Amino acid sequence: MRGGGIWRVRPYVRPYRTQMLVMLASAAGALVAVSTVPLVTEAVINGPIVHHRGGLVPLAALALALGVGEGILLFVRRWILGRAATGVEADIRNDLYAKLQTLPVSFHERWQSGQLLSRATTDLTLIRIFVGYGLIYLVVNTMTFVYVVALLLHLDVRLGLVTVAAAVPIMITGARFRRDYHSASRRVQDQQGDLTTIIEEAALGIRVIKAFGRHAVEGARFASMARTLQSSSMVAVRLRARFFATLGLVPNLALAAIVLGGGWAVSDHVMTLGGLVAFVTLFLMLVWPVESLGEIMAIAQEASAAIERIWEVFDTPPDIADRPGAVDLDRCEGRLRFENVGFSYSEGGRRVLAGVDLEVAPGETVAIVGATASGKTTLLSLVSRLADVTDGRIAIDGHDIRDMTLASLRRHVAVAFEDPTLFSASVRENLTFGAPDATDAEIDAALDAAQARFAHHLPWGLDTRVGEQGLSLSGGQRQRLALARAILGRPRILVLDDPLSAVDVHTEAKVEAALARLLERTTALVVAHRPSTVALADRVAFLDGGRIVATGSHHELLSTVPGYRAVLAQDVEAPAGPPAWEATAV
Repeated sequence: MRGGGIWRVRPYVRPYRTQMLVMLASAAGALVAVSTVPLVTEAVINGPIVHHRGGLVPLAALALALGVGEGILLFVRRWILGRAATGVEADIRNDLYAKLQTLPVSFHERWQSGQLLSRATTDLTLIRIFVGYGLIYLVVNTMTFVYVVALLLHLDVRLGLVTVAAAVPIMITGARFRRDYHSASRRVQDQQGDLTTIIEEAALGIRVIKAFGRHAVEGARFASMARTLQSSSMVAVRLRARFFATLGLVPNLALAAIVLGGGWAVSDHVMTLGGLVAFVTLFLMLVWPVESLGEIMAIAQEASAAIERIWEVFDTPPDIADRPGAVDLDRCEGRLRFENVGFSYSEGGRRVLAGVDLEVAPGETVAIVGATASGKTTLLSLVSRLADVTDGRIAIDGHDIRDMTLASLRRHVAVAFEDPTLFSASVRENLTFGAPDATDAEIDAALDAAQARFAHHLPWGLDTRVGEQGLSLSGGQRQRLALARAILGRPRILVLDDPLSAVDVHTEAKVEAALARLLERTTALVVAHRPSTVALADRVAFLDGGRIVATGSHHELLSTVPGYRAVLAQDVEAPAGPPAWEATAV
């Protein structure tokens, strides 16, 4: 994290300044009330009790009023504090989620999902606890210490100095604890993210784990990570235990010295009995603030480490964002042009694409054919700016897509992936993800085109929840729903990354017939492996080694390009569709 430490939450606390000031005023009022009670006790002992003077009832009524006032002020403080702390947590969580949406796909590919989940849940909870407990009690306890020590010095300077001296070893020990506990907290939180990743992967991959009988191996991997986390947590526990022991010991030693010195002072008539009782009572008011200092410092260091982890996300610049002056393309004819396009995943890394030139006319369908790892999926991902070209440019209607707002670009370009993602929501919500205003008639038309009418026969029809990742459906059903989702918004440009690889040939034929009618007015790029899918296209572009080496009709390339024939022949020999690893090939 680039500096700022725990105070990086200040922008999120600032909107709640008024509430915080009211809360602090309530805390100050409660402090005055509770610290006045020992002075009333002194007056009771030195007056009605020792010297048999009157006034006991008024003093008792005053003590009662102070107690009631303290209770009311504490309620106000906690109520306001709870609202402010949860508000800060909600604001940071909303901004964190929004930030994650702006970061490119490459960021999410690098980061473990468990690490992101732990930041958005556990780490934010630690920040809320710090804002709602640690930070406020640090201020309140500091006020308490300063105010009560001033009263103690007023009652007796010598005994007051004993109290001040007791703070020195606590400060020294606290500085060492703060340094060591911060690193221990960061280690624990990172390992919690790793453990969350293991749990998430096991949940999503439960069918694979069961199919291969690997539950024992995965259980051992989880247990190993859990033991590592436990070991790191115990380091933090030991640090806290040592520091808390010091915080408990020092005040008790100081109290013993005060009782001994105060007893001598009372016996020598240097101090009244009521004064000693008031002094000890006030000193005891400092015991909890001192003992809670360990908890507050622990919370502060945990929150500091959590802020570091969250701001690692906030400080990541979005590689793909709207340029200054980006235009909103309202109308789109659908003319798509690749001009000397090159791409590599890292600076100086291997080029996945190089010198790609291709023009697709409005309403034309072009099939992209190539061997595994030839760059097909990468080429298609550039159209909707899931990644940005490293050389050349891609233009729509003559406009560089990097000069268009992302919102308008993705309004005109729809994508269906080979390995589709469905959300844990209803079928209807998944279908209308990109077209929330779609009518029932439009949904039915899209389902018809994708041969996905099966959705109406699910237990609750389109309101059936498909489960996380859509795993309650078959691969072919997920692909057809994803295809229906892509075409529902009637985009001007449709990008299909082998969307029918898990569909049987009979259903594929019906989908292709419907798509042929649909694509008459839509510019389309289709990654294809089967000759039947290639038949959808007006032209075919053959991609080999990151370059388009030939374009033409399917029959032209079959007769003139041996590499094209070889690629299609390989797919014909594998009627079950491409292997699983093709889903991740570039």
